[in-house]
Amino acid sequence: MAKPFVIGLTGPTGAGKSTVAESFAALGCGVIDCDLVAREVTSGPVCLQRLQEAFGPDLVRKGRLDRGLLAERAFATRESALRLNQITHPLILEEVQRKINQYGEQGMKVVVVDAALLFESGADAQCDTTVAVVADLQLRLRRIIRRDGIFEGQARARISAQQPNEYYTGRAAYAMDGGVPAEQVPEETKKLLCAIMTAAQ
Repeated sequence: MAKPFVIGLTGPTGAGKSTVAESFAALGCGVIDCDLVAREVTSGPVCLQRLQEAFGPDLVRKGRLDRGLLAERAFATRESALRLNQITHPLILEEVQRKINQYGEQGMKVVVVDAALLFESGADAQCDTTVAVVADLQLRLRRIIRRDGIFEGQARARISAQQPNEYYTGRAAYAMDGGVPAEQVPEETKKLLCAIMTAAQ
């Protein structure tokens, strides 16, 4: 089995990362959505048990995780948020690796790991290279308000809870401007993929 080339894709909320991920998929890359992986993992028995031990047995009702209650408790303090990450991140990374291997078995040449917390979770260690999608603050604000149907104050709070653009561009091997018009994203993604694969040879 040939190991696929793995690209880590990250960036702050509203920068356009999901649109770039869709363009990678349209170019024939396998895409792993870490948000979906996290949902799958936190619904599994091993993770549920550890979350209950850390944050209370009432987190699970009728076999289902009460995500709102978990968020309320896990994000109450920096320590509890760290505890949540210590429980979930290793299990998520394990599942991401399993999916990478699965794509490799299917003969997929390039796999994209789409992860907002690529660097914080340590998922970048599973990647051959990394790409950060960033965009202007005002554009991100407008996108988040439109996408999530929230007020500007709420959108600003979400942005301030994340790292600044420099955090991503300072760590990633490549940066992409997510502020280009939507119709240009497929072409920009194609150029970027060509540049990455040429450099990797």
